Amino acid sequence: MEIKCTIYNQNGTIKFGKNDYEEKNFLLTETAVDFVYLSSQQINFNEGDYFEIEISERHQYLVVQLDPSLAPSLVYIPDKKWRYDLRLGKNWREATHESVFNVKRTYSFIRIAKEYEVNQYQNLSMNTHDLNHFAGAYPHASANVETRNDATFFAMNAIDGVYANNSHGSFPYQSWGVNQQDDAELKIDFGRTVFVNEVELTLRADFPHDNYWTQGVLVFSDGTEKELSLTKTNEIQLFNIDSVKTKWVVLKCLLKDPALPSPFPALTQISVYGKNCLNFE
Repeated sequence: MEIKCTIYNQNGTIKFGKNDYEEKNFLLTETAVDFVYLSSQQINFNEGDYFEIEISERHQYLVVQLDPSLAPSLVYIPDKKWRYDLRLGKNWREATHESVFNVKRTYSFIRIAKEYEVNQYQNLSMNTHDLNHFAGAYPHASANVETRNDATFFAMNAIDGVYANNSHGSFPYQSWGVNQQDDAELKIDFGRTVFVNEVELTLRADFPHDNYWTQGVLVFSDGTEKELSLTKTNEIQLFNIDSVKTKWVVLKCLLKDPALPSPFPALTQISVYGKNCLNFE
C-alpha cells in the first residue's frame, strides 16, 4: 500500500528540511510502499505546521511515530487522509515533553502494521498521537468537560500512556480534569468494532489536593453497562468485563468521595484491553 507523508506550514506550503553536510534544502515530503519516513538535521517547527498522511487504501492500521519524543502508536485510519496539527503553543507545551517538535533534528515514520500487531491482545485505547479534536486517526478520547480549556486537563491525556499520578498539572502529570463537574463523561472512540474484556483506571492521586471517585459506570455501544467500585489509591484498578463487542466506551456516573474536602477528582489513564474485530463493522 502506498503511503505519503508531508509536513506543511500554516499557509499550506510544504516545509523544507536541511542536513548538516548538504548545501541545498529539500522538501519534507516522501511517498513509498508500506513504510515511509521523514528526517532532517535542521528544521524549525512553528505554530500552525501540520503533518498530512495520505494512504492509497481505506481501513488501515498504521504504526506511527511523528516525533522521536512520542512513543510509537498503533492507529486505525478509516479514510485515506489523516491531518496531525502540531501542538506548539504555551498551553500545549505544558502538557507534553519539552522536546516534542521542539528540536532541530527530527525523524518521523509511518508504516503498515504487522498482522500480529493488529491481531494481538492489547491496550486498544492508547494513542500517543491523539489530539483534542478528531483529525482522522483512532482511538480518540473526548469528554463533555475539560478543565479551563487547559491542555494539561484534556481528555486525550487519559490515553497517552503516561501513568504518573502523584501530582497534577504540567508534564508528566497531565490528566483528564473535570472542572468540578458532577456529570463529567469521558468517551473513547475506537472507530471500528473491537472486543473488550478488561478496563484499567488509574486515578490521579495527588492527595490531599485531589479527591477521587468512589464509583462509576462503563457504557459500551452494544448497550452493556458495567458498574465500578473504586478505591482511594495511586495504583492501577482493574475491572474484568464479560467480553463485549463495541465501537466505543463511555465512563460516566462518577461520584466523588463526599467525606474529602477536595473538589478535584481526575483521571490519569484509562486502558481498554481486548482485540480488534477485523471486518470493520
